Amino acid sequence: MVNLKINGKPIQVEDGTPILKAAKKVNVNIPTLCYNPDLPPWASCGLCIVRMEGSPKMVRACTTPVAENMSIITHDPEIIAVRRTVLELILSNHPNDCLQCPRNGSCELQTLASEFGLRDAQYGKVLNKFPIDDSNPSIILNPEKCIRCGRCVKVCQDTQNVWALEFLGRGIKGRIASAADTPLGESPCIKCGQCAAHCPVGAIYERDDTGKVWAGLQNPELHSVVQIAPAVRVALAEEFGLEPGAIVTKKIYAALRRLGFKTVFDTNFSADLTIMEEGTELVKRLTTTGSSIPLITSCCPAWVDYMEKYYTDMIPNFSTAKSPQQMMGAMIKAYWAQKAGVNPDKIYSVSVMPCTAKKWETKRNDDMKSAGHGFDVDIAITTRELARMIKQAGIEILKLDEEEADNPLGPYTGAGTIFGATGGVMEAAVRSAYFLVTKEELGNVNFTPARGLDGVKEAEVDLKGKKIRIAVAHQMGNIAAVLDRIRAARDAGKEPPYHFVEVMACRGGCVGGGGQPYGCTDEIRKKRGDGLYKDDELSKIRCSHQNPCITQVYKEFLEEPNGHKAHKLLHTHYSGRDLYLK
Repeated sequence: MVNLKINGKPIQVEDGTPILKAAKKVNVNIPTLCYNPDLPPWASCGLCIVRMEGSPKMVRACTTPVAENMSIITHDPEIIAVRRTVLELILSNHPNDCLQCPRNGSCELQTLASEFGLRDAQYGKVLNKFPIDDSNPSIILNPEKCIRCGRCVKVCQDTQNVWALEFLGRGIKGRIASAADTPLGESPCIKCGQCAAHCPVGAIYERDDTGKVWAGLQNPELHSVVQIAPAVRVALAEEFGLEPGAIVTKKIYAALRRLGFKTVFDTNFSADLTIMEEGTELVKRLTTTGSSIPLITSCCPAWVDYMEKYYTDMIPNFSTAKSPQQMMGAMIKAYWAQKAGVNPDKIYSVSVMPCTAKKWETKRNDDMKSAGHGFDVDIAITTRELARMIKQAGIEILKLDEEEADNPLGPYTGAGTIFGATGGVMEAAVRSAYFLVTKEELGNVNFTPARGLDGVKEAEVDLKGKKIRIAVAHQMGNIAAVLDRIRAARDAGKEPPYHFVEVMACRGGCVGGGGQPYGCTDEIRKKRGDGLYKDDELSKIRCSHQNPCITQVYKEFLEEPNGHKAHKLLHTHYSGRDLYLK
């Protein structure tokens, strides 16, 4: 520990702590634009400058560590004047179309300009007129708005290990661009949206499909059906002033009906369905000689995209089970339409997801048309998009009475809801796999080794004498180590290190997805995850195989897990793809 002063106030912090973090200990906020707690600091923007008492020299608080007996000044007239100048220079190279910008109201540059009272332009505009890149099905790139903070590059390269974004040019002509300056839709991008989630301005953002949803809702010829993902229920309320992790599931159902959806289902139900299909698949592989082990989960479309580009040799290990979104889409148009007497060709199927890659997944291949009536899911929107729609409709969601989802594709178990957190798929699978193998119920269904924000979690599960080694990896940069270990064992002819592996592209799993409310940190990820585990604890039924509606669906329609009809509707295939499309 070291002793120092910040604005004259004594403080003791751990040696090596950056000044920026030390200042927060005494409730002093130093402005930043390039800094993000998820990323290593790299002192790009220059807004966080501070100085040592008695010295004219200024240093950057995000990268300068504290030292014994430091006396730091974080705010004085000279420092504030320098910060104003930095902001004015950034604004001189930034468009003034705030009202048309997708980040209007949530833009960090806009907030700082307001806080510093920047009313007049001190420097003439120098705009580069870079074209917008809308070639990607999930993400829009507008380099004209780029402030060269570097967050998107850092998260894409260092955190996600995808390397789809880079800087091109120098100085005022510098810009953010996809790798090799190809269109973003032809780059190695996996559509995870972490670049958009970390961008402080409107340079990268999700493709807005709310107009298409409004058009579908207003078409009297269509029967609009919607599903909401597990992680949406613990994040949407942030857009309306509540704390992260607040569970507003039944108010969301009510709001969706107010928007005009005729039928409301819950993706948690199809998460339970996924466990039945994937769990059965796991048991078959464990008991069939020559099967590809480990089985690797397939719920995350960004991970699917990554695997098809970077790890095509592991396609045999990939679960063929579709994601819960796509299973629900197929069940809506194949099973529910028949049961409800609705023409499936008139169904307009919408999903609300925490993930930008889900937009791409709806059209990933022809398996996404398994019900035979166009794409099983017509449109996927993010949590942020749904929040905008609710606000546009003038709905005060927090004041709505709670409502239930529709049957039979609405009721879910606690296992379905924890899909939204890293380790949740694994924990849900363990609960049901134990029953599928032993024909006995688990006494304690909480599988805590799968929980938490460690990048890679490993454990062993005892299925009454049969030992199953599992791994949980989240955040793409952490996943390569797990996959390389599997590959090395396979190439050496050795037993695989794991039997079952869960992978999620985003840190924290879907609670930290690229389509969730802005400003996500590990603290927020934890609160959202805690909300899901609370929902699980409050559930009367906590294992997927115990869901009576799941039993009903198999009895009335699917017949059996991994059966012929289930494979046609609920499973898919994978193909290796080039990093750069030609």
